[in-house]
Amino acid sequence: MITLNTKKVLPFIQKEAVTALKPQVMNAMQMLEKGTGEGADFLGWLHLPSSITDEFLSDIEQTAKVLRDNCDVVVVAGIGGSYLGARAVIEALNSNFQAYSAQQTAVVYAGHNISEDYLFELMQFLADKRFGVINISKSGTTTETALAFRLLKKQCESQRGKEMAKKVIVAVTDAKKGAARTLATQEGYKTYVIPDNVGGRFSVLTPVGLLPIAVAGYDVRAFVKGAVEMEKATSVDVPFEENLAAQYAAVRNALYSTGKKIEILVNFQPKLHYVSEWWKQLYGESEGKDGKGIFPASVDFSTDLHSMGQWIQEGERTIFETVVSVEKTRHELLVPSDEQNLDGLNFLAGKHVDEVNKMAELGTQLAHVDGGVPNIRLSIPVLDEHYIGQLLYFFEKACGISGYVLGVNPFNQPGVEAYKKNMFALLNKPGYEEESKAIQARL
Repeated sequence: MITLNTKKVLPFIQKEAVTALKPQVMNAMQMLEKGTGEGADFLGWLHLPSSITDEFLSDIEQTAKVLRDNCDVVVVAGIGGSYLGARAVIEALNSNFQAYSAQQTAVVYAGHNISEDYLFELMQFLADKRFGVINISKSGTTTETALAFRLLKKQCESQRGKEMAKKVIVAVTDAKKGAARTLATQEGYKTYVIPDNVGGRFSVLTPVGLLPIAVAGYDVRAFVKGAVEMEKATSVDVPFEENLAAQYAAVRNALYSTGKKIEILVNFQPKLHYVSEWWKQLYGESEGKDGKGIFPASVDFSTDLHSMGQWIQEGERTIFETVVSVEKTRHELLVPSDEQNLDGLNFLAGKHVDEVNKMAELGTQLAHVDGGVPNIRLSIPVLDEHYIGQLLYFFEKACGISGYVLGVNPFNQPGVEAYKKNMFALLNKPGYEEESKAIQARL
């Protein structure tokens, strides 16, 4: 199992402050389990891992095989939770230089921005390739994703013909309604359902995440198994003192109450960059409301120690860190000896590069604690499907608990709509005439 270490928090808060939150944390867990809290209509993720069947995974694997057999590249079209979970897992498992490998179907992403240059360059990249699309949208009308899919659908049909396009375009959407469902039915696409009771940021264990992960060639069964293990390890009947999700939720809320308003998710393994991006959406969208919420930030160390390190070490003391540490690397590389030793690194000769990285991690932790930054440490035995499954479910469960302890509805996101209304009004979308007039008066 992954492990949680909060010892480097104790210089900043009393252990009793964490224990004092036990009643609230256990109450939050009961609210999740019984569905008595706000947002209870969106608790489908809670027991999702253990509900996934062998038959369902076989179907996901078969569809992934069809896409891999017929595509050099598969574009995942989605935004927010519709792509971040899949990308987090795939990027954590991919070679850092996967883009230069022709050994497996490449997965690339669209529909997560409205950049004309990005879309133009993507279409150029796909112009000489056998490509398919996984279109992930519950409604089919989310501007970023719908715009990208409109372009990709036309290009795929033009390059590959209508019949092949029908075979290599998959829709992950609502069960019955919405533009994406209507189009999929009309065109005869293979479809998967986004459950109504699972919000986007909690959807990585639905087809939203599982299908792209399988297309990339990774073991979705091991991924689900890891999540199932963490579902059991963080269940409501596991004592507070032994429950990783309960402990994490309690510690971060105890820190928040002392003025630690910013949580920085830290990694010393660049493969985890998109895990941090996924985590930022999960916690930012779940907790940032009603004038409350810990601000989720992230850094990639040791790279960002040379840019953000100064601020973290000596800036305003409103931060704490959660470090995701990978215990064992997948590869081995020793530091060679050099006769001239001009760089002065012969003292490292014969050591694994990862040993140097681990000492950078430990040295950074000690320096930051000395500088007034509380430090939480999450340890993963190795970066593989199994442990990433554990990690992502752990963060989901802790997020639900933490949001209820904070006193917000962790499962809605009303503030997300504000920019859309303004954008539609500025673009003169039908039905937004009054909003357009009001905005013009402000410009």
